Amino acid sequence: MQNTQIYSKPGYKTFDLIITAMLIALVFLSTFFLNIKLPIAANGGLVHLGTAMLFIASILYGPKKASLAGAIGMALFDLAGGWALWAPITFVSRGLQGYIVGKIAWSNGRNGNNIGFNLIGTIVSMPVMIAVYYIGEGILYGNWVAPVASIPGDLVQNVLGIIIALPVCVALKKVSYFKR
Repeated sequence: MQNTQIYSKPGYKTFDLIITAMLIALVFLSTFFLNIKLPIAANGGLVHLGTAMLFIASILYGPKKASLAGAIGMALFDLAGGWALWAPITFVSRGLQGYIVGKIAWSNGRNGNNIGFNLIGTIVSMPVMIAVYYIGEGILYGNWVAPVASIPGDLVQNVLGIIIALPVCVALKKVSYFKR
C-alpha cells in the first residue's frame, strides 16, 4: 500500500503540469486569434479574449495555474505577435493579475464557487494590471503622460473579460469535473 501512495503522487504532478500547459495554450490562442487593435494613441491598444481566458483559468483552477497561464501565455503572444518589447511587462502584469483573481476566488476554501468573490477578484486585479503596463510603458518611452492613452483600452479589455468569464465559469462550475 505504501508503494502505491509514492507512485500515485507524481501522477498528480504530471496532471497539474498538463492542465497548466493547456491553460497557457488557451490563453495564448485566445489572445493571438481573437484580438482587435484599437485606433487610439501612438501605439493604439489591443483588446483580446486572452483576458477572459485568464479570468476563467483563475476562477476554475486557482492562483498558481492562472498566474503561469497569464504570464507565459500572454508573454508568448507578445513574442509571436511582434510585441517582443512588451513581453517582460506582460509577463509581470498578467502573472500578477492571474494570481490576484485566483487568490481571491479561491480564498477561504471557496474554490471559485462564489460569483461575488470572483467578481471582486477580477475588479481588484484591474488596477494592478493597468499600473504595471503604465509603469512599463512609461519606462519604455521615457514619458509618463503618453501611457494614460492606453488606460481606456485596458479597461475595455478587462470589462469584456469579466462579462465573458463570469457566465462561462458559472456554466462550467455545473460540470461534474469542477464540482470538487
